[in-house]
Amino acid sequence: MTGLKTAKFKIVGGKALDGEVVISGAKNAALPILLSTILTDEKVCLKNVPDLADVKTSFKLLQDLGKKCSFEAETGVAVIEGGVTSHVASYELVKTMRASIMALGPLVAYAGSAEVSLPGGCAIGARPVDLHIKGLKEMGAQINLDDGYIKANAIGAGRLHGGHIIMDKVSVTGTENLMMAACLADGTTVIDNAALEPEVEDLAKCLNKMGANVKGAGTSRIEIEGVEKLHGCDHSVVADRIEAGTYLIAGIATGGIVTCCNTLPSTLDAVLQKLREANALITVDGTSITADMRNRQIKPVTVVTAPHPGFPTDMQAQITVLNALASGVSSVTETIFENRFMHIAELIRMGAKLEIKGNTVICEGVTRLKGAQVMSSDLRASASLVIAGLAAEGTTIVDRIYHMDRGYEHIEKKVRGLGGEIERIY
Repeated sequence: MTGLKTAKFKIVGGKALDGEVVISGAKNAALPILLSTILTDEKVCLKNVPDLADVKTSFKLLQDLGKKCSFEAETGVAVIEGGVTSHVASYELVKTMRASIMALGPLVAYAGSAEVSLPGGCAIGARPVDLHIKGLKEMGAQINLDDGYIKANAIGAGRLHGGHIIMDKVSVTGTENLMMAACLADGTTVIDNAALEPEVEDLAKCLNKMGANVKGAGTSRIEIEGVEKLHGCDHSVVADRIEAGTYLIAGIATGGIVTCCNTLPSTLDAVLQKLREANALITVDGTSITADMRNRQIKPVTVVTAPHPGFPTDMQAQITVLNALASGVSSVTETIFENRFMHIAELIRMGAKLEIKGNTVICEGVTRLKGAQVMSSDLRASASLVIAGLAAEGTTIVDRIYHMDRGYEHIEKKVRGLGGEIERIY
């Protein structure tokens, strides 16, 4: 990652984005699906896998555990095969990608034991792993925290057993981790207050193709009947709704017309509703979504983030840029993470009139932003600064773009394909 850490984006703004962009597979679906391959020693072929830093970290983690992985970035096809020979997910890998915690459930279910380092990832507030640990204990795992590692053992003849897990709060990674673990547990597991996200549904689809018996994914109650073993399968990763939303907002912020192809529009209902409120002309045609903002003025919108099907926290930073350019006053309230406003100070450097009050940002729209040197603090903050730079007058330099490489596939190529002026500099 050292080479990436020195890279910056140089963006010359003021050009309306125009054209079509093909949306990649979802990072937040690909990562748990990749880790679910721990549950079988047979070949799993995955399509529409995005070429991202976090995906490559997942391959390294799987290889450390003894799996064989191959990946063709050009076609998005990944093949994972072989059984795990180690049950340790090291700090060196886990510290760079929080999603590594999702190796815990499948490892203890398949191998009977697991040692997974406490995770790192984006600095956007506390994201405790206690829900994962509590759920695995309900399934008969014995768990100790030792030297920064979560050490779990299945004490019932090396197998977990079914349990009734009531999640204290909605957690996407918690739901996914426990769902994977339950697939090889003895008996039936019920997860109540489960996350409803489309990525949870996609993981369940892949698990069922592998021979699991998962019912209710996409609802608040998931039931999993444990099976003796899982087998290989072919699966295509669902489209990235956050990437699609990001490019639609970039088109709107620059006063252009952008069509996102290869999307699943039903996963973006809450976002599309707010974009329509912002005065964008939004049309949906099959798997394509178009945002047309030519000769239209951005209107302010009130946004409150919420678990799916509400407005996603991963779109909060991006829509804040729209409100910064809107004709009027608006507010954006963050209810999921307590430290997800680090992009606000950077947007203010570009001329935005924004004020943080508790977990809400008050936005007073300005007619234009101005290019500046800014620094990204996390993945979605990076996206907001790129959008702001594309909409701004003059040149913007975005530093610490290694965050961006964790979640947006080939962003420079895609932005340039829409007529934006962006380049990676060192």
